[in-house]
Amino acid sequence: MDKYVFLLFFSAIFLFGCGNGSEPGHDDDALLASAYNKKLWLSEAKWLLPEGTTPEDSVLILQSFVQRWLNDQLLMYEAERNIPKDSKIDELVRDYRASLIRHNFEEQIIGERLDSTVNDAELRKFYEVNKEQFELESTILKCQILKVPTNAPLAELNKIWNAKDREKLTVYAEKWATASLLDPQKWYHLEEIAAILPKGTLTSDNIGSQREGTKSDDNYRYYYRILEAVQGKETAPFEFARDQATALILHQRKQQVLEKWKDELFKKAQRQDNLKIY
Repeated sequence: MDKYVFLLFFSAIFLFGCGNGSEPGHDDDALLASAYNKKLWLSEAKWLLPEGTTPEDSVLILQSFVQRWLNDQLLMYEAERNIPKDSKIDELVRDYRASLIRHNFEEQIIGERLDSTVNDAELRKFYEVNKEQFELESTILKCQILKVPTNAPLAELNKIWNAKDREKLTVYAEKWATASLLDPQKWYHLEEIAAILPKGTLTSDNIGSQREGTKSDDNYRYYYRILEAVQGKETAPFEFARDQATALILHQRKQQVLEKWKDELFKKAQRQDNLKIY
């Protein structure tokens, strides 16, 4: 046992009245607590202690962990003692266990058989055929946004902004801006942009008319330029819908992989005479 664990070991003994483990598998361990027929060992709590934790902090962490563990065991003991005779807990546990086992195995099969490559042509075809699945819930937009302190050189910024020089805007933003969105190809949700600007500057009602402008408050100057906007309830542009389309295609493939595998499994079991209907 290294020096660090050695110190924790005896700290636990001191605080909780624990001794060296005498049970199989716990020869070099410390018993931190017990509740009815259950025991908590120091080895089960070491994950709580990151490297570099002081002995004093370690003892406090262990003390808190032990108290929570005791409370949990007490509640579980009382709950188990008071389970109604007609309870279906065991049946639910069996069903849940079976579901977890089945799910994990299906994920293994998918991992082994799924082709996760989706090319652009397939994406575009899927998008065109299934546009109803890409209806926007809220307005999205392409824009350029800058938020700079009022003590920044605004005359210089005005010239760069009006010239629409993205490279110079980027350099300026790195030095002065507290918020900057300058990629003209990126889509944002209106809510994200509205949160940066003064309240009411951009809303779903005025987004069509507020194409470009500036705003000020006591501390900041705001610059905004709306390049493109698509209102909620309309079909999302392809580039915005790309990730969702990819996910939907892969979901379909997963279902196909599982159905094919299940069919193969069923036929194999039939050939081996392992399935019978009476």
